[in-house]
Amino acid sequence: MSYSGIGGQAVMEGVMMKNGSRYAVAVRKPDGDIVMEAEEYQGILAGKKIGTLPFIRGVINFIDSLILGMKTLNYSASFYEEDETDDSGSKNRRKEKENDQKGRDQKKESAMTGITMAISMAAAIVIFMLIPYFISSLFAEVIVSRILLSLLEGGIRLAVFLGYILLISRLKEIQRVFMYHGAEHKCINCIEQGLELNVENVRKSSRLHKRCGTSFLFLVMFISIIFFLFIHTDSGVMRIMARLIMVPVIAGCAYEFIRLAGRSESALVHLLSMPGMALQRMTTKEPDDSMIEVGIASVEAVFDWKEFLKKESVPRPGAEKL
Repeated sequence: MSYSGIGGQAVMEGVMMKNGSRYAVAVRKPDGDIVMEAEEYQGILAGKKIGTLPFIRGVINFIDSLILGMKTLNYSASFYEEDETDDSGSKNRRKEKENDQKGRDQKKESAMTGITMAISMAAAIVIFMLIPYFISSLFAEVIVSRILLSLLEGGIRLAVFLGYILLISRLKEIQRVFMYHGAEHKCINCIEQGLELNVENVRKSSRLHKRCGTSFLFLVMFISIIFFLFIHTDSGVMRIMARLIMVPVIAGCAYEFIRLAGRSESALVHLLSMPGMALQRMTTKEPDDSMIEVGIASVEAVFDWKEFLKKESVPRPGAEKL
């Protein structure tokens, strides 16, 4: 089955799917209805050749994913903020909010998104890059080998990352997001296996996928261990600067591998993908049928899966569970 090019994210009580420059977010509202928003998102470097270059495109894609993810998350959350503040269940007020959604001040929203992104990325770098470095530095007098210190730093980084996922996975709201994450993956896997997109076929498809953002983040952590093994300097300031500078490079490498994994049938690529796929068992959960319906609605808003299946001259195998 050829690579379909669909990607997605889970949001609050919903799923966002993206195909090319078009994206759609489907949300299950508190009253049970599915509401949909479909728009174009060209990206921060739309039409620029530099944005398509290997390794650089990974960094740009990551930033675009953050921007789009925050935008769709705010959209999905708006329905539940309204539900909490409107105890009377006024449908008129809810309808007014839906109608005003597109009329909000775009400049203010963009500014807030930019600020939130900057804070989030800074916090991630501090927590997952700098804190492990400083903790491992405490053992510098005991561990003389720089290689062992680098491996210790990498081990701490992975432990912090896994601990973070374990911690948030205990939150009830996050558990539901992980169920929608599973619905997203199962919908994409259903199509890529050549099956018709319906609840029954999606239900028996795998909730794990090689192009998942969880696998991307795990690769960032793992590749950083390898890269930092080769950084040797006696200056603590330079070691910190090197880690900051290398973040985009590491992200670019991780993206290229994820891109390759989505296309390759190589046994080696599959083997290297296994740790990230295993980690997805924590960040995805089996969805119920109502969540699958939301995922299907999101896919159909941006992708003609029927036409795609017609072009694929492959047998229709049963869904394989991983």
